[in-house]
Amino acid sequence: MKPKTHRKQTHIFWPGRLSALLPFSLFVWFAFQIPKIQAGTRLAIDLNWVPGLNIQFGLMLDGLSLLFALIITGIGFLISIYADGYMAGHSSIRLFYAYLHAFLLSMLGLVLSNHLILLFVFWELTTLFSFLLIGFDHGSESARSSARQSLLVTAAGGLALLVGILLIEFLTGTYTLSELTGHGALIRDHHLYLPILFCILAGAFTKSAQFPFHFWLPNAMSAPTPISAFLHSATLVKAGIYLMARIYPVMGGTTVWMTTLVIVGAVTAIWGAVVSLAQTDLKLMLAHTTVMALGIITMFLGGQSTPALTAAMTFLLVHALYKSSLFMVVGAIDHQTGTRNINEVGGLGSIMPYTATAAVLATLSMAGFPLFLGFIGKEIMYKGALSETVYPGLTTTAAMLSNALMVCVAAVIALRPFWGKPRTAVPREEACRQIWFSPLLIGSLSLGLGMIPEWVARWLVEPAVLSFHPTGEKITLKLFYGFNEPLMLSVLTITLGSFAYLCRRWLRRQIIRLLEAVPVSMQALYDGSLEAIMYAAKWQTRKLQSGSLFQYLAVILSATMFMVGGFLLASGHLNLKDTGPNVPPWLILLFLAMIISIGVVMVSRIRLLAICGLGVIGTGIAVIFLSFGAPDVGLTQVLVETLTLVIAALILLRLPAVRKRHQAQPFHRAWSFFLAVISGGVVAGLLMAVNQYEVDRTITAFYEQASYLEAHGRNIVNVILVDFRSLDTLGEIIVVAAAALSALTLIRTKGADL
Repeated sequence: MKPKTHRKQTHIFWPGRLSALLPFSLFVWFAFQIPKIQAGTRLAIDLNWVPGLNIQFGLMLDGLSLLFALIITGIGFLISIYADGYMAGHSSIRLFYAYLHAFLLSMLGLVLSNHLILLFVFWELTTLFSFLLIGFDHGSESARSSARQSLLVTAAGGLALLVGILLIEFLTGTYTLSELTGHGALIRDHHLYLPILFCILAGAFTKSAQFPFHFWLPNAMSAPTPISAFLHSATLVKAGIYLMARIYPVMGGTTVWMTTLVIVGAVTAIWGAVVSLAQTDLKLMLAHTTVMALGIITMFLGGQSTPALTAAMTFLLVHALYKSSLFMVVGAIDHQTGTRNINEVGGLGSIMPYTATAAVLATLSMAGFPLFLGFIGKEIMYKGALSETVYPGLTTTAAMLSNALMVCVAAVIALRPFWGKPRTAVPREEACRQIWFSPLLIGSLSLGLGMIPEWVARWLVEPAVLSFHPTGEKITLKLFYGFNEPLMLSVLTITLGSFAYLCRRWLRRQIIRLLEAVPVSMQALYDGSLEAIMYAAKWQTRKLQSGSLFQYLAVILSATMFMVGGFLLASGHLNLKDTGPNVPPWLILLFLAMIISIGVVMVSRIRLLAICGLGVIGTGIAVIFLSFGAPDVGLTQVLVETLTLVIAALILLRLPAVRKRHQAQPFHRAWSFFLAVISGGVVAGLLMAVNQYEVDRTITAFYEQASYLEAHGRNIVNVILVDFRSLDTLGEIIVVAAAALSALTLIRTKGADL
């Protein structure tokens, strides 16, 4: 593959550097809020949005949302600088930054939301913009497929999340997150707790790629590297983590919560770590380690001890730093060499020294070496695992095995491309400054923050943990806790990881065999589900969209009558004793004439005779309206009936004679008769049921007063049509006009064999 050549930007506005001002300004503002949040202050904004539905535009900044906001805006700023070099010369560079920062703002809105409905709105916006970003290279089939997959999986989880949110409001009467903490006991003790928990975790697990939804994240690597670095280290996949942490005071602490998160997180972490060793694509390797990291964080959010939850928040920061840096390092390698295959690159250290330095710093933090923030995260991780009362052995084993494999992956990424044997893909020079600056700075932060763990704990981690897990236990992070079990486990982890690196080729072969031996994968199940859905859709289309007007009407009427009639019978509101006012004898004769006309319409083979029968029925209905004191409605009925008959006569009489093959089949005629009788019976039953209750005259009284005093009209019906429902009346006029034009077109059509 030919390396990508860096072209000097010729556009005037430097969209990357200019748009980077947005995340940079936001990051500075959030950074200035750190002292306030650390002191226990919580910033909030509440604006009425949809008061009728109890929906507010509520934003809240506390320790948890501040940590996420700093990660989102800080890494978003450096990604913007990085993309300015990586995407230089791209024809859609401005569209790229529009998508990128729209996604950034959506993610910020999500973590700042103090209202569950608002959170859901931003949740779906992140799904939408991630779809656009992953499929940014829309000319690629793999990019379109990956974007579609991420959209379907995460949107399905979003629908489940919405159900959970509505159930929470049903129980508590509020959507406000800051108020839900006081309702935690109510929700946890309610019989709807399990359905709510299932819905909330379905949304979180799909978004954060937890087993069995882990398969979509590696496929999303078809996106450009700046997008991958942003979405999969700092934003999109962390949305589910944020949701679990935010909802922890309400849903967490139960046996079901702890068991589910610990087991699912452990399985996800081990699977992601194991599969990452089987990859030769550096970007895919990092993607699977992202799955591993998300599993680790989820596993510790399943705990209830302060060290476990501190480990989750610390590793959240650790992972965001080293993973974003490594994604950009891999992007720099791909940008300069044209390949990400580990077997095609080597000896780049002397040619790309800045990129190599960034890789070393990030991978040392990833491996958990002393002095780096990753080492501190690993120490508190083992401390949290050992302090748990639920599955401490599983948590410790999963953490140690996953971290050991991460040491091996870190060694592969740091050593093979830069100090391995030179191979076919060799760049001519280091990447441009915009490309190596961001990963180098983030890698340096991993080292710098590791040197001041007390500051990290006090200003970032502690406020985040206390915002969803208030505790009297002091939260501390230290570079050296002394010779204890966590330190021994850290040493054992690095030892096992080093041994795994030495045996990496053998391990890779065994893992590939294992993957081939697995009878079915989640990707295969996803593909099979899509095929089944498409098959069902085609079958349904063939059966329901047959082009037969009779079938359409039969299905609509059958479903409507079955549901409405069934409810009417089951509710017990149907009372045949009280059928309304007495019917005068002369109306009985009118009913008989209408019934005879119905029979004429059914049996007639002459169109004009059938039209006359319909006219008798319509005129009879108008007479009924007149007899019960509704002259306006009766007159309208006569006018509409007359117009309908004229148009129908003009159309039908111009059509050729009805041929025998076009006549309705006996079954259709019988079914039509049955549906007509049932429909009439159900409508009559509804009218009888309505007659049993007093009519609410509130609306009537309003129109009686407003028609004369406000609309200056004495005819209430006319005033309603012309003033209160003027737009509706206009729409009806447009419909009638369109129908008349259609009828005119049919009349002018000659010789059609219909």
